[in-house]
This record gives sequence, C-alpha cells and structure tokens, in this order.
Amino acid sequence: MLINLLPDFLAVLDSTDRLAAYQRYYADYRKILEPYWQNYVIDPESPHFLDIARSTVAHQRSDLLAMLERTDVVTLAKSTEQQCQELLAMDCDVDVVLMVGVGAANAGELVVDGRGLAFICVEHFTGSPNAQTEGLGLDPELIPLWLSHEIAHVVRYTSPASRSELRRIVAESEGYYSYWDTGRRATLRELLINEGLAVHVSRAISPGHAAWEYYGYERRQYADVRHLETVMTRALASEMDRSGLGLRLRYLSGGMSDEARTVDHYVLPQRAGYYLGARMCEAAIDVNGLAWAVRAEASEIAALGQAAALSA
Repeated sequence: MLINLLPDFLAVLDSTDRLAAYQRYYADYRKILEPYWQNYVIDPESPHFLDIARSTVAHQRSDLLAMLERTDVVTLAKSTEQQCQELLAMDCDVDVVLMVGVGAANAGELVVDGRGLAFICVEHFTGSPNAQTEGLGLDPELIPLWLSHEIAHVVRYTSPASRSELRRIVAESEGYYSYWDTGRRATLRELLINEGLAVHVSRAISPGHAAWEYYGYERRQYADVRHLETVMTRALASEMDRSGLGLRLRYLSGGMSDEARTVDHYVLPQRAGYYLGARMCEAAIDVNGLAWAVRAEASEIAALGQAAALSA
C-alpha cells in the first residue's frame, strides 16, 4: 500500500509556526516516523529532536518543489511496487512510504508490528545537491532502484516463506526491525547476503544505470572495491559466522574511520560489503532465481556459491 506523506509535510512548510506544525505531523504519523528516527537518525526522545526538526523545516525547499512538479513520484513508486510483487512473488504486505526525511538515509526499511515498510526520502532525489537540507542530489530516475532495494529487504524479513536469520530475529523482537539489534545479532554472512540480494533486485527492477549506482558508490569507489575484492574475500573468511555491530559498521556503513575499516593493512572502501554480498549471491540467483534467493538461508546461498566456484 502506498502511503504518501509529502502533502502533509509540505503543509508544515506553509504553516506560520513550522516547528509546532512538524511536531503535530510527527504525532499524526508516529507509527512510521518514530521507528524512522530510531533507526536512521537519533532517539526521538533525545533533547536534540527539536534542533533537528527546527533545521528540517527552516528551508523553503525550492529544489524539492521543482522536482515534484516535473516528476510523478507517486506513479514511480506504485509501478516499482507492482514490479516487485511480480518479480519476488510477494506473499507479505509492504507499505511503500513517500516522505521527506531529516537529512539522514535516502531510503530504508522498517518492520512495525510485523508489517514491512519501505520508504524513500524524496529530498535526496532532486537532481542537485542541497547543502542546507543535506539533500544528495540523486536523479529522481533512481527512485525505483532504491525503492526496490528496500522492498527486497522487507520481503526477506517478513515473508512467511523466508528462512532467513533476519526474519527470525525480527519475529523474536515481536515484529519490529532494529538496525542496531540486527547488527548485533545477525551473522556477517547474513548481513552481507541481505544487501547483496537487494542489489540484484534493484538491477532487475531498474536496469540501465551505471554499475556503481546500484551499490550507492561513486565511480572511483567502485573501482577500488573491485581492485580489493580478493583481499577482502580472504579477510572475510574468518568473520562470516561472527556477529557484532562493529562488523556491520565496518563493511556496510558509511562514515567509518580509516582505522575502523582497516583489514590486513588495507583500508577497505566505505560500504564495501554491498559489492561483496552481491557477488556471494550470484550463483544462487542463477540457479534458483530471485524469488527463491530473497527467502533462502544464508548458508543455502553460500553453498551454491561454493559449488559454482568448485565447478568453474
């Protein structure tokens, strides 16, 4: 189901007291916005909440308004959802949310009360970077790429046929997804494969983009990751069955220091795990397809990859 929060956010900008209006907007959509803040921003009970909210509503957003005039984001989102339903034989409910964020992730996934949610923060897709709003300036044509990536995660977490470790962790957390809790509890193999599968889904749903865009990389970063693939694969061998938030941050998060990303005297590129995870999934997808792979155990996917390597 499509949930379009854009009109209500734009109404906040038309208010005489924008901060008070944002607080009402947050309260109205708390079921969505609270877990968004908790997973991708800060604890909304933090005293910094008002500072971030005030900054979020301080600007007029002419770049966003211009993009929305020329791009039918609602149709893009609906079309992407429909394509994912067919490609992944979806057997679970997913809410697709169009929203304006607070300068954090450009897209993401949540599970609330057992129901999956994939969101896009459209301020990052205006086509031109905006330092005031922290907008990334991505082309709006990339919305299907990023949205399908997040929908793939939601299917892995909530499909009744999913055998993934992440589905089990979400179920044990009473139907809630936490980036931090899953980062602590899921094995590195599961976390890498989870992102790799989503990369492959985005390629299938939104083909024709530059190879690095599917990973959220710049061109140079993509070249660096490919150059270090053998080094990283060797380093990963002893860590695949380990779990810990530090591993998730090292391989799958941006903003980490060089020291935190150093393995065997090599500084890994930011978010290198997206590429490595995608490589790990290739054989399983070739053999059984994406609908099977997004629901498979990480060990099943790894076994198919090992069999393909031995037969090569």
